This record gives sequence, structure tokens and C-alpha cells, in this order.
Amino acid sequence: MPGEPVEADPLEELHGLATTAGTQVVDELIQRRSAANHSTYLGKGKVEELRLMVERYDADLIVFDNDLSPAQVRNLEQATGARVIDRTELILDIFAAGARTHESRLAVELAQLEYSLPRLKRMWTHLSRQAMGVGMRGPGEKQLEVDRRIAQKRIHDLQAELSQVERRRERQVAARKESPTVSLVGYTNAGKSTLMNALTDADVLAEDKLFATLDTRTRRWQLPGWGTVLLSDTVGFIRNLPHSLVASFKSTLEETRQAELLLHVADASSATVFEQIAAVYEVLKELGIEEKDTLLVLNKIDAIESPAVLNRVLDRYPNAIPVSAQSNKGLTMLTEAVGEALGREFLDVEVDVAVTDGKLLSYLSAKGEVLSREFGDQITTVHVRMPVAAMGPVHKSAKDIRPIDDPSRRTMPMGTVHHDDVDVGDLPMGDAPSEVA
Repeated sequence: MPGEPVEADPLEELHGLATTAGTQVVDELIQRRSAANHSTYLGKGKVEELRLMVERYDADLIVFDNDLSPAQVRNLEQATGARVIDRTELILDIFAAGARTHESRLAVELAQLEYSLPRLKRMWTHLSRQAMGVGMRGPGEKQLEVDRRIAQKRIHDLQAELSQVERRRERQVAARKESPTVSLVGYTNAGKSTLMNALTDADVLAEDKLFATLDTRTRRWQLPGWGTVLLSDTVGFIRNLPHSLVASFKSTLEETRQAELLLHVADASSATVFEQIAAVYEVLKELGIEEKDTLLVLNKIDAIESPAVLNRVLDRYPNAIPVSAQSNKGLTMLTEAVGEALGREFLDVEVDVAVTDGKLLSYLSAKGEVLSREFGDQITTVHVRMPVAAMGPVHKSAKDIRPIDDPSRRTMPMGTVHHDDVDVGDLPMGDAPSEVA
């Protein structure tokens, strides 16, 4: 793309996307120019080079790491004799193959239709014909217009159905707000699912490929010193993520939008880690949640060959937390940091409860972390750490509520996170297996 910085391997990510989609990559072609050609995107010389490449390998598909106009696709296909797709169509294809739930299938279908609508003419060979037959004498109506109206009607229906799904999801998430939610976000293949497995023993799918996770998964996480926390994992982000996908997956990302805390997982071993971090923040901005409390987690430190590589990232992001979800390194530091961040959402209180009020005693145990109990003849005093959102029933039924401000009574240290807890000198100096995502 004109104006973008030159990367060491600018097609590495496209290669990964194509492999994830099930294609076999046989060759690559790169052109740098100040402006794209209006009719073919590439210059004439590069188009001819591409045609010869297709002929040499007998290739049947060309994938561009850019968004192409319908006219550019048509002209390139005529010039090369092979099918041409752009980056957005490739990502949509991967999402369509990976969608498992009804909700994600609806979102993918909507995004595909919105992408395909202006391209209907090239997708179907019959669209230039006119409908004729009994009751349709005369010029009739072009099949293109019929198909366009069908697509527009389907888009409207999908938008309405996804709107209902979104409202239902909002109610579901709101119904369990008594437990704080921590959401994993990050670039695709950064190791979010592996980290979720390490923290919760969730056994969710974790594969070394792009977009292994499309549907939101939420598991209970017993956070030391805090009790039950809901940890959610959803679709990974990518640079230039199609806007239609972000809009279509709004309901799927509801857990992220309503979470008290985001864990932004980044692949610290990637040569493009800074670009990936920036791309995730761009998507969060598009979702309207860029201001949400976020902890940056630098994953895959076991795959870093030199401590200088990690130090380079920490110099830019000094509050980031280096971990390896695969080897469990740094997870203690991460849980302490999460506890400290969530402390702003919790109350440490003593609650006086009537000994006959078994319902409130059960509620305190279910929704908070009971640290101690003192039993009297008429009153049971419970020292509990409770989410602020769960205090409504407590205020209604408790005999008395007293805040605990003495730090010595807390069960978990709330100090500053120190990177010294991870010794970068212990990082492997040779090749290390990269952790799956």
C-alpha cells in the first residue's frame, strides 16, 4: 500500500492468511509505487510479470494484500487468466470456514454480502441476461437488479436478526455483572487462547494459525485473593481488519465492550510487535473502548532469542507484563497485576448479617471472596471482598456494612508490578518453539 512503512517481509502475514485459508503459496510479487494504477492496481510491467508467473506455476488464484475495486479485479483476471481476490475477501473466507455458532455465521454472512453487493456483476455470469418468459414479455428486468434486491433484502434481514442477538447478548452479559469480567484481546495468533488455558485450565482450542478463535469463550477464573472472575476470549484482530467484520461481530465482542479490564496480549517475539499493538488499539478505538482499563501482556517470551529484543519492547511499554503462557513463566506477576487493577472495582468490607439470613450468607459466598467469619448470638460478621456491582442485595439485607481500609487485612499484596519477577537473562539464546494461539 502506498505510504506504508517497508517491512522486512511485507507478505509474511498474507502468506499466513493464505495458508490458513487452505491454499498452497507458490510465489510472491511485490511492487512499491507512489500511487496505485487506477485500472489494474499494479503497473503494466508488473501485470505482465504476474501473468507469466501464473503461467509458469499453472496457478489458479492470485491474492492481493490490498483492497481492490471491482473494476481492478475484473481487469486483472482478464490479463492473467486466474481468479483474483483481495485481502478482505481472503479474511472473509477464513471467517466463513471458521464460524461455528449461529451468531458468528450470521455475522460472517452479513459481512460477505456487504462486501459482495457492489461486485455482483463479476460474480455471476447470468447477470447481464434479461428475464424472459410467460408473463414477462418485453425488455423485462435485468437479472442483476433482481439479484441485487435479493441481496439487499437478505442484508436487511441479517442486520435485524443480529440486532436482536446483540440485545440478547447485552442482557446475558449484564445478568452476570456480579462477577467481574476480564477480556483477552490482541492480534491474531498472539497466544490468547493458550493464555486462557494456562490461567483457567479451560482446554479451549489453541492452534498455531491465524483466526483459530472466532466465537467468544468465557470461563471462570479463580483469581487468588479475589475469588471468581470471568475470563473471556474472542476473535483476534489484524491490521486493516475489514470494517464490515468489526460491525458484524459487534454482538460477539459484547464481552469485551462490557469487561471491567482488558488484557491486551501481544506476541513479544514478533518482528512486527509494535505494528500489531498499534493495530489492536485501532480496532479498540473503532469499537469505542480504547479508554477502557487495559494491561499489556507481552507473551511468547520463551521464543525470544535475545534479552535485548524483550528490553526493546519494555523500553517503549515499561508497564507491560512479560509472560510465557506455554511455560507459565510470569503468570504469578500477571495475576497480581490483574488483582491490583480490579481492586478499583471491588470493596473490602465487613458485613453484619442476621444469623437467620442464610440467603445473604450464601450470596456473599457465591458473589465475593469470604476472608473470615465471626459468629455471635444474633449477628454473623463476614469479612468479604465484593464486586461493587454485586453490592445491591447486600445493602438491602445487611444489618451493617463497614469498609476495611487497613492494608494489612488484605490477603493479596497490591504493590507495583516489577519486571524483575521475570529474569530476561534466562531467555533462550537459540531457537525456541513459538507458542500456539
